[in-house]
Amino acid sequence: MITGSQRFSWFALQVRTRHEPGVAGFLESKGYEIFLPLYICRKRWSDRVKNVESPLFPGYLFCRFDPQERLPILKTPGVIQVVGNNRVPVPVEEPEIQAIQTLMKSGLPNQPWPFLSVGDRVRIEVGPLRGCEGLLVEFKGNHRLVLSVMLLHRSVAVEMDSACVESLRSSSAVRLEKADTRLRSLGLAV
Repeated sequence: MITGSQRFSWFALQVRTRHEPGVAGFLESKGYEIFLPLYICRKRWSDRVKNVESPLFPGYLFCRFDPQERLPILKTPGVIQVVGNNRVPVPVEEPEIQAIQTLMKSGLPNQPWPFLSVGDRVRIEVGPLRGCEGLLVEFKGNHRLVLSVMLLHRSVAVEMDSACVESLRSSSAVRLEKADTRLRSLGLAV
């Protein structure tokens, strides 16, 4: 049994997808304090639609433990790694965990959302500017989309709800990968 876990920080554990509840149950049975935030989503099968609980962060859960004694955590079936840098566990900020715990206790509807950072290239998905692409910036606490005319070296900013945009990081990475594959097939890759 683990005692005094309050003095330890929260760490994120990367686990096998769809194994989050099992890993959480196993670690709890060993005395670890676990936090696995769940949300309600609708799943559609060929014959029915059902509301089910799913992890808010698929493939991850949070655990309090002494980072110097992480071997039992790493030996847990389904655990891939403790999230960190260069195999050194990095604790999750306490206010971030508290905010998610408060959200879970509130009972308000919630769902996973793409992580957007100021500086990301984004595409507007809804509204009169749907389809426009630009740069997400922050000005006086509000998100704005910067649209540019490269030839003129001029830009214009429009205030935008970040919920209306989609990050282009993944789609541009896919485009670059396809272009690289095309160049390799032509023998033109660098």
